[in-house]
Amino acid sequence: MRLGAALSKTYEDPEIWAAELRSRGYTAAVWPLGDEADEETVRAFALAAEKAGIVIAEVGAWSNPISPDERARKEAIEFCRRRLALADRIGAVCCVNIAGSRGERWDGPHPENLSGETFDLIVEAIRAIVDAVRPTRTYYTLEPMPWVYPHTVDSYLALIAAVGRPRFAVHLDPVNLVWSPERFYANGALLEDCFTRLGPYIKSCHAKDIVLREELTVHLEEVRPGLGGLDYRAYLKAMAGMDPDLPLIIEHLATEEDYAAAAGYIRGLAGELGIPLR
Repeated sequence: MRLGAALSKTYEDPEIWAAELRSRGYTAAVWPLGDEADEETVRAFALAAEKAGIVIAEVGAWSNPISPDERARKEAIEFCRRRLALADRIGAVCCVNIAGSRGERWDGPHPENLSGETFDLIVEAIRAIVDAVRPTRTYYTLEPMPWVYPHTVDSYLALIAAVGRPRFAVHLDPVNLVWSPERFYANGALLEDCFTRLGPYIKSCHAKDIVLREELTVHLEEVRPGLGGLDYRAYLKAMAGMDPDLPLIIEHLATEEDYAAAAGYIRGLAGELGIPLR
């Protein structure tokens, strides 16, 4: 597998960006440019990554393609199309988003999020994005979320079947699938199920961790890899059975020291398990 991270700084020089990734031992990266970047800059960053042996794991398309606001929904779909087209041009592994939300907050809970109507809206949005772009080198993927589809392995498989597009695939973030005490304590089995049934569709993965706090009622909190209860042994073993270039991206940390500690934990455990990191 390839370990990477989303660097917290903004970079204008592609060579410096690529060199900083390599200096941290990363061989996978999150695409660092926004939608406003011109084509010359895009080409320069893509070439710098290629020269440095860095795989672009994901191009973010973070938006709400199922927004209850019709204008916002259409704008989100257009944004996702542009980001998917970009991912295809630069040969990124995937373009990633979440399904969205029927509420005001684009990534928040809402009573309608897990309804049949919302499932159908998600299918419609994915088809509208993928069919307009028709990518040949990349995939449009959804990261699971606790309160909107796909929120389980079963719902992801149902979504894949309903969408019916070979360029729609899976971005696995197992922490987002841990939304109950049962799932927290049995997350090793959950990880095994993810890779057993979703394995052929998984294109990229996120590295986070999670703890169950002793606060009522149920309080689950995201933390740095190695500080929580996610079964990283099961996670890394499952990833080791996949494509050796499958990216694992560390995210959501506050400082460079935190990223270094997370990477050190993952590398140390992989070494202990005899799992090579590219």
